[in-house]
Parts: sequence; structure tokens; C-alpha cells
Amino acid sequence: MKNIHRSGNVVKKQNDSARLVISATAGIIVGYLIGVNFPYVVLTNIDFTSSIRSSSGKTNNKDQSKASERNFPENLGPVNAPVTPQIYVSTNPRGAESLPPGIVVSETDLYLRRLWGKPSEDLKKKPKYLVTFTVGWDQRNNIDAAVKKFSEDFQILLFHYDGRTTEWDRYEWSKQSIHVSVKRQTKWWYAKRFLHPDIVAAYDYIFIWDEDLGVKHFNADRYMQLVKKHGLEISQPGLEPDNGLTWQMTKRRRDKEVHKDTEEKPGWCNDPHLPPCAAFVEIMAPVFSREAWRCVWYMIQNDLVHGWGLDFAFRRCVEPAHEKIGVIDSQWIVHQVIPSLGQVANAEYGWQQVKDRCKSEWALFQDRLTNADRAYLKQVKKG
Repeated sequence: MKNIHRSGNVVKKQNDSARLVISATAGIIVGYLIGVNFPYVVLTNIDFTSSIRSSSGKTNNKDQSKASERNFPENLGPVNAPVTPQIYVSTNPRGAESLPPGIVVSETDLYLRRLWGKPSEDLKKKPKYLVTFTVGWDQRNNIDAAVKKFSEDFQILLFHYDGRTTEWDRYEWSKQSIHVSVKRQTKWWYAKRFLHPDIVAAYDYIFIWDEDLGVKHFNADRYMQLVKKHGLEISQPGLEPDNGLTWQMTKRRRDKEVHKDTEEKPGWCNDPHLPPCAAFVEIMAPVFSREAWRCVWYMIQNDLVHGWGLDFAFRRCVEPAHEKIGVIDSQWIVHQVIPSLGQVANAEYGWQQVKDRCKSEWALFQDRLTNADRAYLKQVKKG
């Protein structure tokens, strides 16, 4: 009897082992089939939001309030969304090749946004132009007068080289302006770092202005009308004679609305279509179209912060330059020649050292441009 009982147990164990092996094998096969076909399985009976509600219902009131703050938005999307597709779009911006083109936003703007409501209702009016001033608090009265010359079509951006920003809140217009503060930096340093063409792409024209400009005889809306009328891609207001005047080209002419060329000292202009007799405005108060600025921005050097020499090279960014670069005479300004940023630097280094660097940067920029031209032409000849 013991042997029979023992053998019965053996048979039973063998049967159990066989069933276990068969069950495991079947489970593996079913699991494999589900895994292969998973992207096509429709989970129609799962409701995440109801699960969250039912679980949160078991908590106390305090926990319920916390749970409600974590609710998914209604447009979370279907839970049976397909697996993320493998995407590579070579025409996308560099670094975004793995994104579907429809979600790529390659440009931005400086429009101020609310923290509530619908995004589509944030902006009552979109400014068409961007005006930048690089400022110190000591020039507040001058900047206040200048800003008031610009209508709601102009977005104001202040670059603060003295680190004082909150004081500007006394001006109502300042509350709707954009403020960027880095001590002891020039407007071209700011422009290279904060005015990338893809950042300011929303604006038709960009003003890159100094802080020491008298604007009593300037009207921004009228200025833009004349820029468009005469097809200017790069421009500046005329300068009142004998007030910070360096070049004849930027001198205001009383008998003209706009001029695009001039006569300089003998020997200064080998070609009447080239700077400083044409295709030229100065760096104190230039105005660029969106397209021209895209080119000029790429020409600004990271380490050359004063911008000297850039004005002679602006012509490379428009064609024909002698027709698309000009001075608006009927909307003129006064250059007051107040070296405010230089005075900030003067406390430590001396104004003369600042001027010396301005001149050396001009030479460096010209050398780099010449060398770049030569390298390009050499490459073209090889090709």
C-alpha cells in the first residue's frame, strides 16, 4: 500500500509539473502576441480621470483640495494614443530634427503675456516696431522725452548698463517696457546677445539707439512713413549741424525729405556709391528692417563691443546699398554727445582708455572683414 501511495504521488506531481510547463508556455506565447500587437490594442474601458476621482474621494477634504489641483486637463488626449513615431526632418532647425514640423516654433517675440486667461486674448495690440535704448539712470529725463515720441506701435526695450532698473517704475510707460540689466556693457554687446533675428522676427523695424539723442523735432510714426515711402532698409534721422557731427552724410539737409548720398572731403570717396559718401549711416541711431538686421546681427563680433567700423559695413546687408540706405532729413535729431557709459568706466579705467579701445576695435574689425573676404575668394577660385 505504501508503494502504491508513493507511486500515486509521483504520478500526481508529474501531472502537476506538466500542467505548469504547459501553462507557462501558453503564457509566454500569449504575452508575445500581445507585445507584438500592443500598438494596435484599444484600451476602451480604462478611464483615468474616473479612477483619479474615485481614489481622491476616499481622502479627507484637505487631501481632496490638493488632488483637485493635480487634475489632468480635459484635452490630455486619448489614452490609446499611438507610440511616438520615429521622426527625422532635415529641414527643421538644427537640434529639432526629431520633432514633427507642425510643433516647431523657430522664432519668438518680446510681447508681454498675462499669467491668466486665454493666450489668444493676451494682446490687445501687437507693436510693429522695436525700439532699444542703452541707458543709465542719469539720463532718465532724456529717455523719458525720447520714449514719448513713440506711439503704441513701438515696443520699448531698455538695456541698463548701470544696474538700476526699479527706479524707472516712476514712469508709466516703463511698466509696459522690457528691461535687461548687465553692468558696464555697450549697446552692441546687448544687441548681439539679446536681439537675435529669430527673437525680434515679429518686428518690421528695429531701432538701436544711444541715450543722448535730442528728439524735439522727431516723430516716430512720420519717420516710419518716410522710411517705407523711400524704400530704406537701413536709415537714421538727420543730425542737426554742428551737434556731434562727424560725417557729412548724416548731416541734416533743410531742403530735402530724405537724402542718400553726399560729398565729403577730397580723397575720402573713391566711389560715390560707397561710404562715407553713400550707403552709410552712423552707429549712434540706426534703424534696420527685419531683413537687414538679420544680416547685420551675424556681422557683429562677440568681443568687439563698441561697434566702430560696423557702419561702414552695413552696406553689405542690402542691395543696392546706395539706394536702400539713407538719412531722413525732415525727422531730425540732435546728438548731445554725453559719454554716460564712458563716465561709468572712467571711475576705474579712464575715458581715454575707452576711446583707445574704440579705435583699436575698428582696426580689428576691418582686418577680420578683409581676411574673411580674401579667404572666401580663395576658396571660390579653388572651386
